[in-house]
Amino acid sequence: MKYVSASDVLPDDLLLEIQKYVQGQILYIPSPSRKKWGQKSGQRKFLLKRNTEIRQLFQQGMALDQLSSSFCLSHDSIKKIVYRTKK
Repeated sequence: MKYVSASDVLPDDLLLEIQKYVQGQILYIPSPSRKKWGQKSGQRKFLLKRNTEIRQLFQQGMALDQLSSSFCLSHDSIKKIVYRTKK
C-alpha cells in the first residue's frame, strides 16, 4: 500500500478536524465497499449453514458427542454452537 500525504488529498477543514484526533501517525482508512470476513470465499455462508444444521440436529435429539463426531468438531465447539444465543 502506497503512502499518501493527507494534506495532498484532503480539504483543509477536514484535515484540521482529523488532526484533533491523530497527529503525526499513519492512519488507515478502509474502503467503504470492504467485504466482511468469509464473504468473498463463501466460508461465512458455509459456516452459517453448517451451524444451522448442527442446531437443528441437536433440537431433534442428537447428542453432543454424536454431533462432535459427525462434524469433526470438539465437544466445546459444538456446545458453543448449540447454546449460542442469536444476536
